[in-house]
Amino acid sequence: MNENPPSASPTPRLEVDDVIVVDKKRVRTAIGGTVVGNFMEWFDFGIYGYLAVTLSVVFTSDLPDPWGLLVTLLGFAISFLVRPFGGFVLGPLGDRIGRQKVLFLTMAMMAAATALIGLLPTSAAIGLWAIVPLYVLKMVQGFSTGGEYAGATTYVSEFSPDRTRGFWSSFLDVGSYIGFAAGASAVAIVTAITTAISGPDAMVEYGWRIPFLLAIPLGIVAIWFRLRIPETPSFEQTHAVDERAADDPLARQGLRGIVRHHWRALLIGIALVAATNTAGYALTSYMPVYLEEEVGVSNLTAAVATVPVLVVMSAALPFIGRLSDRIGRKPVYAIAAVSALVLLVPAFLIMQIGEMWAVMVALCMAAVPVAFYVAISASALPALFPTASRFGAMAVAYNVAVSLFGGTTPLISQALIAATGNTLMPAFYIMLFAALGLVALLAMRETAKRPLLGSVPTVETPAEAAALVDRQESDPLIDTSTMPLRRV
Repeated sequence: MNENPPSASPTPRLEVDDVIVVDKKRVRTAIGGTVVGNFMEWFDFGIYGYLAVTLSVVFTSDLPDPWGLLVTLLGFAISFLVRPFGGFVLGPLGDRIGRQKVLFLTMAMMAAATALIGLLPTSAAIGLWAIVPLYVLKMVQGFSTGGEYAGATTYVSEFSPDRTRGFWSSFLDVGSYIGFAAGASAVAIVTAITTAISGPDAMVEYGWRIPFLLAIPLGIVAIWFRLRIPETPSFEQTHAVDERAADDPLARQGLRGIVRHHWRALLIGIALVAATNTAGYALTSYMPVYLEEEVGVSNLTAAVATVPVLVVMSAALPFIGRLSDRIGRKPVYAIAAVSALVLLVPAFLIMQIGEMWAVMVALCMAAVPVAFYVAISASALPALFPTASRFGAMAVAYNVAVSLFGGTTPLISQALIAATGNTLMPAFYIMLFAALGLVALLAMRETAKRPLLGSVPTVETPAEAAALVDRQESDPLIDTSTMPLRRV
């Protein structure tokens, strides 16, 4: 009896030449060149977050409290509302022409927009019209970052070996939070120097410009690194070999096809990104405002308290990433969500004490769920989608969630406090999305140690490639039917 009729295609067998071998040196080069972009993106977030109160005086001095601060925070939110449009354009473009080219473009746009903010006229010169060019440049930043994180996570996940993807990909967000800490540090240092030289009004008069203008040398360095990174082997192999039909879910899809074929994965991704970024942006971009407005500490004290917490948290991310390689991404996500539900209300209550020690303890508590969330974002989220459409699908899931829930966290948190008078509202807001993230985990498949969907395995040595090929029939982590193997 013929068990394989002529109409059925046999499952292709993986050969040694099919397996991607990427040694540690190439991984370090590729990931290092990607990390600098995230550093720049979050450097700007750090500047804007820690200067929000100052910028409200610079750009909205004619508005009464609390409207000036809310209008300034709206500029932060607007940049996130534009992100999906950048993602919808740049994501599918990255699936078509390559990850590296789009990442170079996003880096150049981001650096230029950040530097130009430092050259804007203030409300003292042109009145409330000063807010318009600020909003325009924040929109340019939003458009570029719509492709930045989606592309960067796609890039590092595709370049990382399968069994250590959690560890290597975690360095992307190390760059993110070190960038934010660098932005906060820049504000603190510039504040200390300019006020010592020119008095307490120095930051409003001219000092606020200096951190933004630092984007010029930093941007030049980051663009140089981006020019040196190669294209991912997974993209090149899929782009060259795969011959799937247009309606195949594993084939490259436009936005309509991504929603049609991958809507379940999109919903899971949106829920997890929302949980991650409400916690993340509360700790970073909103915390300076909260500490100044609700706790009553100075801008300098807020920066001094937050920076060491972010640095220590960043140092922990590779260890959490390695943990996820051992126990899986889903258990680590569960730890993040549960710790958010348990720790955040006590953290915000302790913060209200107002003493430096209390602020530090509270920030450390708030950083725990953030660390477990972000350490695995770059390895877990791209793995939800097939290689041919990964950049575009990541751009949709990530930017929809961040624009609606993450980037609006500072504005919504402050508005909830203003509406209710309850200073714990930011904690409740974050906990809501933590609970939704736990629900999403029930539908998420485990992706640790597996090849990315739609890609061949990626290993570190030829010996590892040969061993993998020998055991492929008995290895439950290998499914060659989803791989872009040339059929003869």
